[in-house]
Amino acid sequence: MKPANGQAIIQTFEEWSPKSLAVEGDKVGLMLGTLNKPVENVLIALDVSEEVVDEAIEKEAGLIIAHHPLIFKPLKQIETTTGQGPIIEKCIKHDIAVYAAHTNLDITNGGVNDMMAEALGLEDTKVLVPTEEIPLKKLVAFVPENHVEIVRSALGDAGAGHIGDYSHCTFATDGTGTFIPGDNTNPYLGTQGEMEFAAEKRMETVVPETMIRNVIKALEKAHPYEEPAYDVYPLDLEGEKLGLGRVGCLKEPVSFETFITQVKSAFEVHHIRIAGPEPDMVKKVALLGGDGNKYWSYAKRNGADVYITGDLYYHVAQDAALDGLSMIDPGHNVEKIMKEGVKRKMESLIDSNKYATQFIASSVSTEPFSFR
Repeated sequence: MKPANGQAIIQTFEEWSPKSLAVEGDKVGLMLGTLNKPVENVLIALDVSEEVVDEAIEKEAGLIIAHHPLIFKPLKQIETTTGQGPIIEKCIKHDIAVYAAHTNLDITNGGVNDMMAEALGLEDTKVLVPTEEIPLKKLVAFVPENHVEIVRSALGDAGAGHIGDYSHCTFATDGTGTFIPGDNTNPYLGTQGEMEFAAEKRMETVVPETMIRNVIKALEKAHPYEEPAYDVYPLDLEGEKLGLGRVGCLKEPVSFETFITQVKSAFEVHHIRIAGPEPDMVKKVALLGGDGNKYWSYAKRNGADVYITGDLYYHVAQDAALDGLSMIDPGHNVEKIMKEGVKRKMESLIDSNKYATQFIASSVSTEPFSFR
């Protein structure tokens, strides 16, 4: 087996976490190097420090996928003995590409905030700060009767037909398809040059706009015809909301002290900061990975007992406390949860039976603070 091409790896990653989800002005995408090369090992990291690059060199990784951008502000010069200079120099010398997925990885389904919510055991989660809505499309396909179940399964498995907590939702009606196969055809039904009347089902399903391309590919693969007939219509329905942070509920209410222990365990931290009134019991929890200072009011409006976020500012903590919101700051570095999470996701997306590419979660701690 050959390793996957770097461009193919990132294309697959962006189908899950597209750059278009990133908030305006965020620096995401290829930061350094080239993706036009085979990549045997991909290192998944929270930050790109010199120690992380050394690890990539040791692991022979040709690509680093990081959550925090290596280059966030424009560089006026690259001095290879100070600042980011040694990092950039090492990456170039060892042909290591650096790709950043920041707020798009926070926002996407299954991304950083969902990983954090899952680690805490939150249920019935929803977006805390909506940033956009994915439009819905109606896909209508015309399928011969003996392939209806095959096509229905293929469409559902590709992401079509999700309505609430239900999947593989379709509706089918009977009909008759007509066609005349041309001279250069190899028809599944019928004879070249003769009119064919085929018993078919008109199959309808809903598809998020972002998934329509992949769903159509699945339709074409599962459909027996050389040229499957289908229509795509826009729908005037509320689509899926995407955004920053999550809010959900614990399975059972717990005391505040018990919840603190759970937070430390879930995020593998020994110390946290607490601000605001301490509730007797915790049931509803809002969280936002990274710096969520300006979004505390969303947690309050959603009725959260506790708001978890990093880098809490002094005056923000005072203002939120005055409004009766309890807050926990476990530190920005808890986003390290994405290392194992992205590793597992990419392993599920890249066919290991087809490509000899490995994904490695960085073992380097990039926590800038020490605690005594």
